[in-house]
Amino acid sequence: MERWTRKEAAFPVVVSGPSGVGKTSLVDRLLLQDPRCIRSVSATTRPPRGDEVDGRSYFFVSDQRFRELEEKGDLAELAVYNGAWYGTPKAFLEAKVASGLSVVLNIEVQGGLQVRRHYPNAVLIFVLPPSWEDLRARLLGRGTDTPEAVDGRIRRAHEELCEIERYDYVIVNDLLDSCVADLSAILRAERRRVSRLKGPPAW
Repeated sequence: MERWTRKEAAFPVVVSGPSGVGKTSLVDRLLLQDPRCIRSVSATTRPPRGDEVDGRSYFFVSDQRFRELEEKGDLAELAVYNGAWYGTPKAFLEAKVASGLSVVLNIEVQGGLQVRRHYPNAVLIFVLPPSWEDLRARLLGRGTDTPEAVDGRIRRAHEELCEIERYDYVIVNDLLDSCVADLSAILRAERRRVSRLKGPPAW
């Protein structure tokens, strides 16, 4: 008797949300428990820091090389931070997805929507704080920003929220364990979506 076999898809996964909402902790936990996911590696024009390793932490490239990647359309998304350029190489992303791994990108909304334009099958997930007051307390608790800078981050968060309808899912990060469980459930469901299967199911 033939047995049905599980056939699961791989795809880009974008995790966005306001600064301080806990995206990095959420993605770290997901990667620890889901071997079918891998962290995206960005190309950047900034120099390495500390023990960062080329090809694992980032792909460290020159300004000229980054411009070449952009001009050739070889970046899934790009943005500039503190005078340095960052972008996700399509070659890295597509190779990992082809091998059966979902690539998780922890990026801002602007980058997430760029990924969606290049990869309509990407899954975009927006992470919200339990409340604006909670987000402000988290940002102030980090001790890295002045109250004025925190106000700026809150304003930026409100602007990002205007794009939430262009995302597929929303998760509220009130308790990290619950948030990770929600994210895992989304990915499990998306892997079984019939429209993602290449050809008829194997049975």
